Amino acid sequence: MKKILSALMALVLVSLVFPVLAGAEDVVEDFHGAVLNVFNWGSYIDEDEQVLESFKKKYNCEINYKNYDSNETLYTKLLGGDDPWDILVPSDYMIERLIKEKRLQPLDKSIIDNLDNLAEPVRNLAFDPDNTYSVPYLWQSVGIVYDTTKLDPALVEEKGWEIFLDPSIKGHAYMYDSARDAFMIALKSLGYSANSENLEEIDAANEWLLNMHRTIDPSYVTDEMIDGMAEGLKWISLGYSGDIAYIISENEDMAFCAPWQGTNIAVDAMVIPANAGNPRLANLFIRHVTEYESSLLISDYTGYASPNAQVLEELYGPGGTYEGNSAYMPRAGYAADEIYVDLPDLAGELNHRWTKVMAAQ
Repeated sequence: MKKILSALMALVLVSLVFPVLAGAEDVVEDFHGAVLNVFNWGSYIDEDEQVLESFKKKYNCEINYKNYDSNETLYTKLLGGDDPWDILVPSDYMIERLIKEKRLQPLDKSIIDNLDNLAEPVRNLAFDPDNTYSVPYLWQSVGIVYDTTKLDPALVEEKGWEIFLDPSIKGHAYMYDSARDAFMIALKSLGYSANSENLEEIDAANEWLLNMHRTIDPSYVTDEMIDGMAEGLKWISLGYSGDIAYIISENEDMAFCAPWQGTNIAVDAMVIPANAGNPRLANLFIRHVTEYESSLLISDYTGYASPNAQVLEELYGPGGTYEGNSAYMPRAGYAADEIYVDLPDLAGELNHRWTKVMAAQ
């Protein structure tokens, strides 16, 4: 009986030190079921969430994974303080704001020691040049997706953003319901900066958008444009390059245009809030996502460009999922392209004006 009790006690001790659920041989550092709270964009992880599952197994932890639909939603939730997030994935201009407001903590680069994996276009970005607070997650551009059986590619390339003022597409266009992006295309079409705070330029862009509204009568949508364009329901749309890469992979008649007037290059990056409950686990998560295997799974599924140089080359190169898919690889080094900067004093004004544009008669 004593031998049996001793054996049982030994089994209990082993199970406490090496949890069966995680798999003893796979646990690199045991967090004993601690919860990592991750707040990310919707549909922004691999399809089967293998990236999350492998991390949970590797560190014997749980992940509370939730989604948001805009940077502004993320910001509101963060200020509300209801959820103690450990990982956020905001866009460039929002990261700039969070840094200025001291809402982020510096990353631990003794843990995140694989930043040499980053592709050249996402290195030394102005909002966080030394990656003190952020590590790129995915990147993209804003562009035009169009049906080559309805529109001549030469015409679209020649006109660029001006194609959205062409009466021939009236009733056949989607316009993405995003105030910042809508004003960006109008500003760039007029030769101004996408980050303009000049009210005369903003007024001119507003008139450009009203003219677009009257001329082409677009359907204002968000993610509905993805399936709509893939199914050929419209001829043309504003869109994000990752979504357009998917559309092109589904419908060979669709093509991508990065307008010659310039566009927005956007970078979504992982950050750790200043009040994160488990910063060590958060830093390990950022390292995990930045590794080749994780980055490959995420980029392959979402269609958005990987920040990992090896993955980027593999997916876009010969035999890659996005070989020949011009939307997958954002344009790099083009002088007229810009990353958004934080414009807190102007954001409300742009949203107000955009709402009036969409409602105009």
